[in-house]
Amino acid sequence: MILPIIIVITSLFLDGILSNFFPYMINDLSLFTPYFTIISLIIIYPFFQKKKRNYYILIVIIGYFYDLLYTNLFLADAIFFFLTALIITLIYQKLEINIFTNIFLMLLTIIIYHTLLALSLFIFNVVPITINITIYLITNSLLLNIIYGEILYLICKYLPHKRHLN
Repeated sequence: MILPIIIVITSLFLDGILSNFFPYMINDLSLFTPYFTIISLIIIYPFFQKKKRNYYILIVIIGYFYDLLYTNLFLADAIFFFLTALIITLIYQKLEINIFTNIFLMLLTIIIYHTLLALSLFIFNVVPITINITIYLITNSLLLNIIYGEILYLICKYLPHKRHLN
């Protein structure tokens, strides 16, 4: 039970550390945008398959801390993380997870998160955002996050623990 919390906290801090090292290219948009916390939500779900309530509580708490550390949107990421966790839960119930479905799930999660974020920013007119910027953010965050997710998936799969990944 402690391993998923370590994974999420490490990912939360890696988001902030790595965002300082990747150069900003166009209009404060980075070439590689780390969303390791969102990727860690996918990786830790098998540890909580029998305790979904604890998974959702952890997700909302992590989303709240993500808001406090990295964004100025109060409770927005807590809600987005919760909605993303619901989708992760549904997909895990329908598919058998292996490396390829894990990549698909990471792609889908990043796309859903960015779409929710862009829609909320557009609806509430917080930041001027366009479809081009959203697509740019999605495409430039995929490679780095998929590599991180696969490394984390393989580490969790081959570490000895009570509940092995699927």
